[in-house]
Amino acid sequence: MIYVLKGEQISIQVESKGAELRSLKDNQNNREYMWCADAKYWGKTSPILFPFIGMLKNGEYSFGGKTYKMTKHGFARDMEFALADRTDNSLVFALEDTERTREMFPFRFRLENEYRIVGKNLKIKWRVYNKDTKKMYFSIGGHPAFACPLKEELKRTDCYIKFYGLDEINTTIIDINTGLVNGKHKIYQLEQGFLPITESLFDNDALVLENHQTHKVSLCDERKRPYLSVKFDVPLFGVWSMPDSKASYVCIEPWYGRCDSFDFAGEIQDRDWTNSLEAGDVFEKEYEIKIEAY
Repeated sequence: MIYVLKGEQISIQVESKGAELRSLKDNQNNREYMWCADAKYWGKTSPILFPFIGMLKNGEYSFGGKTYKMTKHGFARDMEFALADRTDNSLVFALEDTERTREMFPFRFRLENEYRIVGKNLKIKWRVYNKDTKKMYFSIGGHPAFACPLKEELKRTDCYIKFYGLDEINTTIIDINTGLVNGKHKIYQLEQGFLPITESLFDNDALVLENHQTHKVSLCDERKRPYLSVKFDVPLFGVWSMPDSKASYVCIEPWYGRCDSFDFAGEIQDRDWTNSLEAGDVFEKEYEIKIEAY
């Protein structure tokens, strides 16, 4: 089911499957800012990544001496969420654990995803409730794909990504064949924070920036004018698209967690960037998508 929320300046559409943001439009000109989910390039628009982000080594993890299988990015993106609350400017969707989820992820939880319109900003908030009697370990992240270019007469390679406050970015390399971190890094030099989107930029999967390198990233047109920004306070994030430059989107992905490393050999609590939540506690985080004056 598709839910529509219309503010004074922007409107959104959210699908109940995966609580996935499908549309973000400027009411004044009806311009769409989200990727159209063309399955030829990538059939998603903005999946929620929970309870894992990326690939696990051998597609599995261990907890309490038991091994569990898990698909890439976890199961939340493929599950039906219930509409838990609705106001004039917000939608809240909820996912509860089930017998099926506990076979993959042995914790009782409630995951809420809130969309709130504030002017030309869309605030997205996650709340993870640990309903279990034991400490829970998990990752959570966003995967929103934005139209790039915004104008039909341009190509993706005409556009730029701006990383605020940085002269360079230090990226953690993910092996494109295994989806695992290989221990290597690549540094990109920026010109006043701008990185051109070249034909080869995403040949080695996502650009992964760890250790709070910046808190704002914008997509910019051929004149380096920002048309959309994502603001966050996350330990790491990814920037990704299909290597084919005809895939007219770029994802800016705030993360609390990432894929495994080649040499990882521990249990879930030993994973890099994992989050822990005591029984009865709530994990609450937010990021923001802003349509810039354009």
